[in-house]
Amino acid sequence: MNETLRARLKQRLQDPGLVVAPGVFDMVSLRLADTFGFDALYMTGYGTVASHMGLPDAGLATYSDMVGRVTAMAGMAKTPLIADADTGYGGLLNMRHTIRGYEAAGAAAIQLEDQEFPKKCGHTPGRRVIPMEDMVRKIQVAVDSRTDPNFLIIARTDARTTLGLDEALRRAEAYARAGADILFVESPESEEEMRRIGQSFHLPLLANMVEKGRTPVLSRQELESIGYKLAIFPVTALLAAVHAMQSVYQQFQMQGSSSQGSTPLYDFADLTKLMGFEDVWAFEKRYAETK
Repeated sequence: MNETLRARLKQRLQDPGLVVAPGVFDMVSLRLADTFGFDALYMTGYGTVASHMGLPDAGLATYSDMVGRVTAMAGMAKTPLIADADTGYGGLLNMRHTIRGYEAAGAAAIQLEDQEFPKKCGHTPGRRVIPMEDMVRKIQVAVDSRTDPNFLIIARTDARTTLGLDEALRRAEAYARAGADILFVESPESEEEMRRIGQSFHLPLLANMVEKGRTPVLSRQELESIGYKLAIFPVTALLAAVHAMQSVYQQFQMQGSSSQGSTPLYDFADLTKLMGFEDVWAFEKRYAETK
């Protein structure tokens, strides 16, 4: 099943049109997004660490923390899952272990970045990168360690913020030569910079669309015209969910009830179906206990 999903994503990236991968951060968001027929879903590190651990995405989550979430999400999804793996959780041997673990967990693609450990979330200050040659070796190990050639390696560089766009482009080119399947130049700061990135490579390019982040959020048509092939929206659904929850909790604080609430709510019956209760009811009907 996962091999089929990987092949499907790889083929889709070769077909015309932008691949939109919305962020999922827990099993509810995963199940909901999985019903919309997207070409891919993106397991956001920021959102997954926040929802699973209640902590910032600052290198605190371990390989074990994250591979467990990949296993749960990819095991349930009918859509190819792109999974954030930070820096690979250590050196070259750790990278091999991470690749094998994420592939076995069912991810369709893995995202790896060239930050120093502990990493920091993209679009936040203080990010520093390792020497380019060290990341090249990591990418080479990642490529050599996969058993399914359709398991895609996304190479991300965070060099733009501290070292400038020229260095980021130089690194992305080196990562392409090392065997990466998709290139991710993080945090370009203008549409002009995004156009320059789009004109620089032949491999599929990933655009990270973070509302109120460093990079302009562009339309599908604009991203396609610039040259991007894959767009992730890692925290949009999370931001919307937190905003709605804030309104609900304020309502409880002020009025002590939801009876006069104005926040739009998902239908409880629909949520029950989404979570799979119909299967439970069918099972209980078939195997009803008799007394």
